[in-house]
Amino acid sequence: MNFVEELKWRGMIHEIMPGTEEQLQKELTSGYVGIDPTADSLHIGHLVSVMILRHFQRAGHRPIALVGGATGMIGDPSMKSQERNLLDEETLLRNQNGIKKQLAKFLDFESDAPNKAVLVNNYDWMKDYSFLNFIRDIGKHITVNYMMAKDSVKKRLSGESSEGMSFTEFSYQLLQGYDYLHLYSEYGCRIQMGGSDQWGNITTGTELIRRKAGGEAFGLVCPLITKADGTKFGKTESGNVWLDRRYTSPYKFYQFWLNVSDADAERYIKIFTALSKDEIDALVEEQKAAPHLRPLQRKLAEDITVMVHSREDYDAAVKASSILFGNSTADDLKSLDEETLLQVFEGVPQYEVSKVNLGDGIHAIDLLTQIAPVFPSKGEMKKLVQSGGVMINKNKLENAEELIDLSYLIGGKYILAQKGKKNYFLLIAK
Repeated sequence: MNFVEELKWRGMIHEIMPGTEEQLQKELTSGYVGIDPTADSLHIGHLVSVMILRHFQRAGHRPIALVGGATGMIGDPSMKSQERNLLDEETLLRNQNGIKKQLAKFLDFESDAPNKAVLVNNYDWMKDYSFLNFIRDIGKHITVNYMMAKDSVKKRLSGESSEGMSFTEFSYQLLQGYDYLHLYSEYGCRIQMGGSDQWGNITTGTELIRRKAGGEAFGLVCPLITKADGTKFGKTESGNVWLDRRYTSPYKFYQFWLNVSDADAERYIKIFTALSKDEIDALVEEQKAAPHLRPLQRKLAEDITVMVHSREDYDAAVKASSILFGNSTADDLKSLDEETLLQVFEGVPQYEVSKVNLGDGIHAIDLLTQIAPVFPSKGEMKKLVQSGGVMINKNKLENAEELIDLSYLIGGKYILAQKGKKNYFLLIAK
């Protein structure tokens, strides 16, 4: 597999240094991507760089994932309008461990293959490097003029609301450049990859390698991923979409990909899956023929949910989705855990009912018109019950006078009422 050609058809190359493709075709090459450990989980904004490493390994090359334990203490200024909060060593260590577990789902760290992935932490080689030695050994090779010319620096210094840039942030590109030099010397690393906002930092590294070691190194960056409407990718109303189920459940993760637009689905399936060009082209044709079936979104959501979580989590997310949108059963509803149930019915009207009342049993018509006013009148409810349009816990209500008691509670707490096909109401017993 030709790595550069693979990225090109996937729309994952923004800029590439001359000679990069020739180097990769010549021999097994080590290449790295840096990840700032600002949280103990990656979010889907990181996935582009991670997928680049995945394709890199599939093409027979050796991926190096660099967790920035040292640079994470400073914060990368690239294309950011404000300086970041600094992290302490304990937080960074916890974050690194979380990230390593997630990367192992994408990269082979364990086999005996010559291109098995490597995980490094730049804190290991920076922690004992004195400031005097650093500015003497590294600082003298890169001029201030060269550093000031970087877009990331110019943007910060010329911004109307900018308070300038601290020396700490200004020195970031030197530190990242030194990372590249270290990996070049210790691991024979010849290519650094990342998002387009990293181009300035990457070229500083290649320049440092040229001036300090007399060597040749390369760089490749992917475009900034946005939505078709130009808004930021990977953000929802509740914030980032995380890879860790503690922050974004598998159900919500699955729903995010399932609900992307047709235009976005066609781009994202190339970037975030390892499906072949033929497979993706076939799905695109299916989508054109029957866009309402959303084959692109379904396959994208399946592939990436299985990769990040598991096949079991994907199956559970599909089942949960069918409860809201498909012909699911009472058993499907009862199989949901409380967290997923609440996520599935997030935003639907909720009513509180008393467990004491349910203990004696309440006629359905009283429950749904008086205690939880799903219907404005008993007459309207009776009419819909007769036409088969009222359901309790996904079972059709045959008689408006049916007694609803504690045995109806899902998880000892919830009753789901449904009026017509799409109107849901969650009754919470307390």
